[in-house]
Amino acid sequence: MDKITVKPELLKKFSLFNNLSDENIEFLCAHAKVERYARRAILVQPGAPENKVCLVFEGKLQGIDFTIDGKEVGLYFVEENDYCGELAVFDPGFQPEYVIALMPSLVVLINAEALTEVAARSPQIMLQLGKKLAGRVKQMTAQRSLLSVPNVSQRVCNQLLQLLPAQQAGNITVEITNLPTHMEIAIMLNLSRETITRVFQHLQRKQIVSRNGPNSLVINKTNLLKKIAEGSEKL
Repeated sequence: MDKITVKPELLKKFSLFNNLSDENIEFLCAHAKVERYARRAILVQPGAPENKVCLVFEGKLQGIDFTIDGKEVGLYFVEENDYCGELAVFDPGFQPEYVIALMPSLVVLINAEALTEVAARSPQIMLQLGKKLAGRVKQMTAQRSLLSVPNVSQRVCNQLLQLLPAQQAGNITVEITNLPTHMEIAIMLNLSRETITRVFQHLQRKQIVSRNGPNSLVINKTNLLKKIAEGSEKL
């Protein structure tokens, strides 16, 4: 992993630090580092003594956990200009899940204690971190609830609904950009990649969804997708 010096200009590219004073930015730079991670590299693991907040400058991360029988389960994704590890700002205990790089990624790692100190002086950042943590709890609770859905088609359709952009959720036609791969969705739902592919094929044959390039999926019939997810319609 190549270490890169953190400059104020780099931190200012993250929306979390909008309107933060130059003094606080400089303080965070002194307690931060940038590292480049290869695909599948581990950034955070449960029980690790180092508490850090991970901000993605380039690439994509995923929070994962393991079932009792050792199967990998995806919990959430972290896209560019987003971050994870905010729990350490409020609780300096050990991190509860793994965070891995889904692709080669450039990540800013900030000492959680330093960020806590800055957040205590900057209510706006503290509020953003609190909202992020609350959203993460809701997201992970919803994600775990999907694992209890016995019907595979319902489980996959519910996952697609969770991936819908919030501002388009009420539209008849919606596009999901940066769609996870079939393998990534399989990990999130504790299913096989082949099972995910079969469900997508059924959805495409019924023109409920269609591809718009390798990483984009168009939901053509959002209402029908919701009915399948609820179990009132069969795929």
